Amino acid sequence: QVMKGYWNRKEESEMVLRNGWLLTGDIAKMDDDGYFYIVDRKKDMVDVGGFKVYPREVEEILFEHPDVKEAAAIGMVDPYRGEAIKAFVVLKDPTKMVSEAEIIQFCTERVAKYKVPKQVEFVGELPKTLVGKVLRRKLREATSRQS
Repeated sequence: QVMKGYWNRKEESEMVLRNGWLLTGDIAKMDDDGYFYIVDRKKDMVDVGGFKVYPREVEEILFEHPDVKEAAAIGMVDPYRGEAIKAFVVLKDPTKMVSEAEIIQFCTERVAKYKVPKQVEFVGELPKTLVGKVLRRKLREATSRQS
């Protein structure tokens, strides 16, 4: 047994502990040799009109753009599809003019339409933990305040 539950947080404990298993919410894939690779978090998944989109998938495309230094993708409210993708991009050279339309077109040429960011916000830096992991929660909070 990994743990009995979260201290004084019964509801959260019931959500992650089932039949002796700890459900972490990590999405993993297994290769042909039986090795597992964590690829994303279930709670970060975006439901775009019934299609499941994992932010990491969109971010990998954004990283291919020659002017993108860092990127993060989140779900934002969309009146038509329920959710849509919003991308946050840090440019390698902040003085270079790169447009939202250019980033969207770049993605359109590489992924299915429902995975293409509907909105791109250029930022100086992404919020991160002390170990450098992007805090998508902070990006979602900032986006919901703007709505």
